[in-house]
Amino acid sequence: MDSSGFPIDLVLFAMIAGFLVLRLRSILGRRTGFERPPQPYQAQPGAPGAPTIDGRAETLPAAPSRAVPDPASPLGVTLARMQGVDRDFDPARFLDGAEQAFRMIVEAFAAGNRDSLRNLLSDDTYRGFATAIDGREAAGQTQKTEIKGIHAATIEEADLRGTVASITVRFVSDQINATESKEGQIVTGTDAVTEITDLWTFERDLTSRDPSWRLVAARSA
Repeated sequence: MDSSGFPIDLVLFAMIAGFLVLRLRSILGRRTGFERPPQPYQAQPGAPGAPTIDGRAETLPAAPSRAVPDPASPLGVTLARMQGVDRDFDPARFLDGAEQAFRMIVEAFAAGNRDSLRNLLSDDTYRGFATAIDGREAAGQTQKTEIKGIHAATIEEADLRGTVASITVRFVSDQINATESKEGQIVTGTDAVTEITDLWTFERDLTSRDPSWRLVAARSA
């Protein structure tokens, strides 16, 4: 707070939080993110170009390996059923957005940015994330997380119950991930680059006017 008593820090935090929410919603809730105009459903042997967010091309570290399931496989058939409900759904574009969401949710959690997380997670998942942040803050700890690169983002599971779709994505990434005490000592994790495998499940009602996919479960493999 400055000498005039005006809470400059709070204003800056609100601006940063608002920026993150807009970027994340552009990925999860617009056709420049998880969605794109209908295209033939086929396996993509190579990673697509840099995704566009808010009209700007994003340059990412080494593009992860991505491949959508064979259309003839049970998983591919389920994804095709999703396309039958929402013709704009595309598995390859979904993976583009899922990878960006992964990066931003990890960063928001490390920063303790509850406002950004609330817009991207289901209610139950948000409560779990918020509880972890609360405990970290109560202990005077900080989270140091940096994604150095994502090696792979692949669809592991898919389910369609009525019009509600859920897709589980396996992310293999190199991360620096450590929780530090208020004295700067590492409590958990390590400051060395470590390969981590995560399984994240996203969910959406394909008939909803809200185009956002939300994270409903996250676990390490």
